[in-house]
Amino acid sequence: MNSLERVRGHFEDSIAVKKTAMDNIAESIASAGQLMSEALLSDGKILSCGNGGSAADSQHFSSELLNRFEMERPGLPAMALTTDSSTLTSISNDYAYEEIFSKQVRALGRAPDILLGISTSGNSENVCRAIAAAHERDMRVVTLTGRDGGRMADLYREGDVEIRVPADRTARIQEVHLVVIHCLCDLIDTRLLGG
Repeated sequence: MNSLERVRGHFEDSIAVKKTAMDNIAESIASAGQLMSEALLSDGKILSCGNGGSAADSQHFSSELLNRFEMERPGLPAMALTTDSSTLTSISNDYAYEEIFSKQVRALGRAPDILLGISTSGNSENVCRAIAAAHERDMRVVTLTGRDGGRMADLYREGDVEIRVPADRTARIQEVHLVVIHCLCDLIDTRLLGG
C-alpha cells in the first residue's frame, strides 16, 4: 500500500466510525449537553480531565467554554484539571499519580458541578478515581470513552452520562471525541443563548 492509499484509508476509516457513532451515541450526546447546560444555568461549573490526547481534549473543551465556541458570549465556568503543573507534580510526588484529578475534584467540585472524564479505554485509574470523588461531592459525571467502556463502565450512578464511541482504535475514538466535544459546546451555547 502506498502513502496515498494509507492516507485515504485513514479518512475512510474515520468516516465509517463517525457514521456508526452518529447512530449509536447521538442520544447520549444530547443528554450530556442537557445535563451540562442545566448545571451551568444552576451556577455550576464543568471540571474536565484525561491523560495524553484526552488531556488535550479536556483542555480544548474548557477553552471553548471559557472563551467562546462559534458565537460571541460571556465566558462559561469550566476548568481542565490537567493544566496546573505545580498541582499535578505535587500530588504525584506526595501521594500518587492516580490521585492527581480526584484531589482536585474534592477541593474544587460541588453540586451542581459536572465532571467530564475522558479516557479512550475507560481504564485510566486517575479518571476512575476522579469519578468516585465527583460522586462523593454529589456531582454528576459525563464521560467520553471507547471500546467496551473499560472499568469506568461500572462506576456510573443514576443521572450520569457515558458517551462510548463504538470503536477499538485509539485514533478513531479520539477523532469522534473531538466531534462530541464540538457537539456539546454547540448544545450548551444553543441552550443558554438560543438558536
